Amino acid sequence: MEGRKLFSALVIILSICANKANACTGITLTSKDNGVVAARTIEWGESEMENLYTIVPRGYIQQSMLPNGETGGMAFSSMYGYVGLAVVKPEWVVDGMNEAGLSAGLFYFPGYGQYPEYNPEYKANTISDFQLVSWILSRFSTVDQVKAAIKNIRVTSIDPRASTAHWRVTEPSGKQIIIEFVNGKANVYDSELGVLTNSPDYPWQLKNLNNYVNLAPGTAGPVDFGKIKLTAFGAGSGFLGLPGDFTPPSRFVRASFLQTYSIQQDKSYDSVLLAFHILNNFDVPLGTEFPVGKYPVNMPSATQWTIATDMHDRIVYYHTMYNRTLRSIDLNKIDFATVPFQSYPLDESKSETIIPARVDF
Repeated sequence: MEGRKLFSALVIILSICANKANACTGITLTSKDNGVVAARTIEWGESEMENLYTIVPRGYIQQSMLPNGETGGMAFSSMYGYVGLAVVKPEWVVDGMNEAGLSAGLFYFPGYGQYPEYNPEYKANTISDFQLVSWILSRFSTVDQVKAAIKNIRVTSIDPRASTAHWRVTEPSGKQIIIEFVNGKANVYDSELGVLTNSPDYPWQLKNLNNYVNLAPGTAGPVDFGKIKLTAFGAGSGFLGLPGDFTPPSRFVRASFLQTYSIQQDKSYDSVLLAFHILNNFDVPLGTEFPVGKYPVNMPSATQWTIATDMHDRIVYYHTMYNRTLRSIDLNKIDFATVPFQSYPLDESKSETIIPARVDF
């Protein structure tokens, strides 16, 4: 019975993904102390997800779900303990970090990805896409290990109507890869830029940046224009033409420029704070995703939560659409050899933390 409940829940959540835009945006920052911070937003405008954080100990055993409710999917145990943010079920971690400092995240990739065709003969070596982040965090400490291992497994969707996904994996050295399944084959790209959104494929997104070669930080002009002189209306005109809509290509361009021209911080903690400020530019107001008056639910934002993983200090930070106060989970304070598997809602109370300002009378 429990297996059927899990299957039904996953079908619902993935069917929503197949039909609605989900605008995830990821950036990566490095600090002068050699710290690396991978941060991202997660959007879901159709309904309020059950958003959780999960703590997974070493030795915890998981088994993949399979299409049609089949059993016998790939089983794996945790060599590394990890902390992740999950949706719907504690095991469905979509972004997080393990005790070795490896960070991984799932991003939607609709219309362009294609997993290997599901074959029951290989089910013991098959894992569902919503459990791939857990597999990565539980088993590996470097991106090279992930590169080698991804070739030996088969990834599948539980429901054939569902959107495919692609993944970003980052290690503490700053080395990062993007994993995309196209025509049933795993394509692994070295990510020197550190940005990821959604469709189209990663190589296309990089090529598209060439359309914005004219953009530069600062103020443009002045320039002579015949008998008159053209001057900027204000600061920041060098970025005039930077796309501001919420499509994945536009978000990729915007994130790339905002990240590239941000000021490098001294410490990784400062990079965490900067990452949240940059990602404020990608909060999606719920009403923008639907025709006027047709939004299915009234939530504070389509951006349900934002996470930053500090791979230098081994701390996960997040805030949510209900509460912008930063919360942290320090992996250094967790004994992953003895801690039990556990999961909690991201928000204890769905209300903003408001601190009255000082007033002297």
